[in-house]
Amino acid sequence: MEIRQPAVHLDHMIRQTRAHHVQLSSMADMKANMMLTVAALLIPLSIRFLDDPRLQLAALTMIGFCILTVLLAAYAAMPKVLGKKGPSKTINPDDPSFNLLFFGSFTKMDYYEFEHAMEKVMNDHGEVYEKQIKEIYLMGQYLAREKYRFVRLAYISFITGMVISSVLYVVRVLL
Repeated sequence: MEIRQPAVHLDHMIRQTRAHHVQLSSMADMKANMMLTVAALLIPLSIRFLDDPRLQLAALTMIGFCILTVLLAAYAAMPKVLGKKGPSKTINPDDPSFNLLFFGSFTKMDYYEFEHAMEKVMNDHGEVYEKQIKEIYLMGQYLAREKYRFVRLAYISFITGMVISSVLYVVRVLL
């Protein structure tokens, strides 16, 4: 990446974008926790209707979709660190999925490898910007693929469960 002239406005843009990504991640976690809590509370409330033959199918449906919602929401909020566990001598900082600024990537390096890689970056303005832009890109990819995707699926699961169990309830009560 070639930056012709490093400037304050570029630093500000990167800082704002990173802060926005952190805020979006926090919002996704809050939404996942909200879905997890609501669905988890509905499970014991629905269990008491399993004894009533007219409401049993609706209750089972609600419980099933709530369990699915809890699993999806928990997965969305679960911290994820990619790659192998423990330090490794085969870390390639030039790998497109490697992010020198993300702890999940650099913790696989020993300190001296990390220090050398940071020294190299810090002595080249273009590379400083490149690493920051890469971090923003990878954070966005992670948010879209891991957090928001599963939060969305949790919402869909919950809404689907509410609709299907409500329809089953109305059909059983009216017939």
